Amino acid sequence: MSGIPVRCAYCVSYEPAGVRGAVAGLFRELRFEVVPGQRVLVKPNLVAPRNAALSCTHPVVVRAVCEWLLERGAEVTVGDSPAFGTARSVARASGLTRALSGLPVRIVRFTPSVPVRLACGVTVRLAREALCADLIVNLPRFKAHDQLLLTLAVKNLFGCVVGWQKPLFHARLGEKGDLFFRTILEVGELLPVGINLIDAIVAMEERGPTGGRPRELGLLFASKDPVALDTALYLALGLSPKEVPLWRTALRMRLYGARPEEVSTSPDFPDLSDFGLPEKLSPVTFHPLRLIRGFVKRLFIAISRG
Repeated sequence: MSGIPVRCAYCVSYEPAGVRGAVAGLFRELRFEVVPGQRVLVKPNLVAPRNAALSCTHPVVVRAVCEWLLERGAEVTVGDSPAFGTARSVARASGLTRALSGLPVRIVRFTPSVPVRLACGVTVRLAREALCADLIVNLPRFKAHDQLLLTLAVKNLFGCVVGWQKPLFHARLGEKGDLFFRTILEVGELLPVGINLIDAIVAMEERGPTGGRPRELGLLFASKDPVALDTALYLALGLSPKEVPLWRTALRMRLYGARPEEVSTSPDFPDLSDFGLPEKLSPVTFHPLRLIRGFVKRLFIAISRG
């Protein structure tokens, strides 16, 4: 059996025409298509207003994907559940609102669905907008992460868990190791993901997901499978499963695409072994005082910017 295709495109800058061409080429190579009338949720990484130009998916990439979908007759919405602030406030801070002006695209606030019990026993409320979409186009930013080492395709889908559940899961499940990582992976399996496209034109090294420094890679990565896409990038970075909690857990869950032989990359796939990652990971568990501070901060940002 051949592996799941993972492809890359070289794109040296965020010049719109170049990004549009690279996106179209990747979608064509992976045989991704939509049909007129399909409801498509574009799910960028809108993490927080802080350092939004680098911590969020670049607006030019989001617009290029939206234009591609609209040209094929899809009904497009853009949404996320940020760590701080609202989707609209973070979209404004990152330049996304301005970038999407003139397009028939709504930036939506995620609303919680009925509770969904995962196979691992954890109950979550996912965004109705994600569960009701015909397809999700997952658009993460390539970033180091001080708790998970990296945030790529699988972790970005965890943004479909609405609002305060995410930090609460950190507090409740962080000390239980694999259960927290399994929760992230099982959320991704529930969602109707059509394709995953990672913005690595300018990535974030070292202390992500918001406080790192820029690293120009000039690349976009894509695959229809988020686990396979992440695995291909772990390998390109020269990592092993013992260094990457989500990869280690995906292997224990026997998810297809987590083993190197289950992934098929192109001959020009880059070597990323010199990319700067955190030397030591911070604890996944949030202290209660951190939760309280985070709640106050979220509330203040929502009031002042929402």
